[in-house]
Amino acid sequence: MSYELILNSHSSNLITMFLLILLIITAYLINLVLPWWGIAITGLVLGFQLKPSSGKAFGIGFLALSLLWGGQALYIHFANDGILSTRIAEMLGVGSPYLVVLITGILGGLVSGLAVLSGSLMKKEIE
Repeated sequence: MSYELILNSHSSNLITMFLLILLIITAYLINLVLPWWGIAITGLVLGFQLKPSSGKAFGIGFLALSLLWGGQALYIHFANDGILSTRIAEMLGVGSPYLVVLITGILGGLVSGLAVLSGSLMKKEIE
């Protein structure tokens, strides 16, 4: 294996980790001042600036926000002894409050994954 291939692979992994961490931090901060759709703006901008490959773009966005929103929903679940997530589960008819936490993470991941993918594809189209 040549040195250039190792270096390119290593820098690609660094960009992936950087995008993941940056997306989690910026989405958390944006969620403090904007409604839920603020994560789409964050993902769009970061996907445009860092332009990961299409598969990585969706995967990174999905993983970052699934962890963030799922973690926040789980924290809220434990902080109020599951009262809120149990009531939402009953209202939606899903049964388990943990399923509500999982659905929350998946929805956040889908919004962010599609936003990062869109930003990445827009950058590739412009270039």
